[in-house]
Amino acid sequence: MRNRGWMALFWLLALASAPGSGAAQGKDSFTPMPLDAGFGRMDLSQPSIPVDQIIKQFAAKETEFQDALNHYTYRRVARVQTIDDDGKVDGEWYEVDDVIFDPSGARTEKVVYAPASTLTRVMMSPSDLQDIQHGYPFVLTTADVPEYDIKYVGRQRVDEVDCYVFDVTPKVIEKHKRYLDGRIWVDATDLQIVVTDGRMVPDDTKKGQEDLHPPFMTWRQQVDGHYWFPVYTKGEGVLHFSGGYGYMAQDVHIRDVVKYTDYKRFGSTTKIIYDGQDITNNSQQPNGRQTGGQTPQK
Repeated sequence: MRNRGWMALFWLLALASAPGSGAAQGKDSFTPMPLDAGFGRMDLSQPSIPVDQIIKQFAAKETEFQDALNHYTYRRVARVQTIDDDGKVDGEWYEVDDVIFDPSGARTEKVVYAPASTLTRVMMSPSDLQDIQHGYPFVLTTADVPEYDIKYVGRQRVDEVDCYVFDVTPKVIEKHKRYLDGRIWVDATDLQIVVTDGRMVPDDTKKGQEDLHPPFMTWRQQVDGHYWFPVYTKGEGVLHFSGGYGYMAQDVHIRDVVKYTDYKRFGSTTKIIYDGQDITNNSQQPNGRQTGGQTPQK
């Protein structure tokens, strides 16, 4: 997000603080949020399966999931708010988008509802929109693994789901690319990410063009009987803009909520492959396992 001081700069999404995140992001700060009460005790012992093998297996499952997700339509509702010193909302950006397929079969996004933004202290930046569209529903595929340092942390239950826990940090940050710096919880049975807690990086901290991004937390839910789909992202934090070159320094309290609903497979010719098998015709209706007890509410 960019700051609006005396000049227009940019907006920010805030979410739960990630245990392994923010190492290179000391320029800004944020209000941390505690992890969901459904998180159990961390087992720090080494797994019975080699860590490299676990990473290889869950990355393969994430690759399958990404391919499956590319054949689904869904609705995304995103809300970004600024909060004043009295805890009241004093500005909001809100957008409802349908991720669909056009008549030619190409994947596209259709804006369903987008009232005029009332944000006055910050403004949305291209990287904010990129994070909403691609970063917050984080997927770690086989092709993505070489870009990250992935460190095994332990084993932990998220509600009733037994998970492997990994810290994920980008090895090298390439220009015009966004990366997760944070922590993921991987279902020990399905070997798919069920919770992501971290930040999308990098931030731009250069005076006059600060573009800051807070931490976020995304929950997935098993909605088709096979894959864990993003259903909810939330966060809240305070960004510290340093000011300079004609605009004032200021702290901006941001609150962000993103919801993903109405997942539907597109087209009768689509094949969904899971564990090497075609499961296109035996998927369940959206009522599968989820983390966080009931889906978190704003």
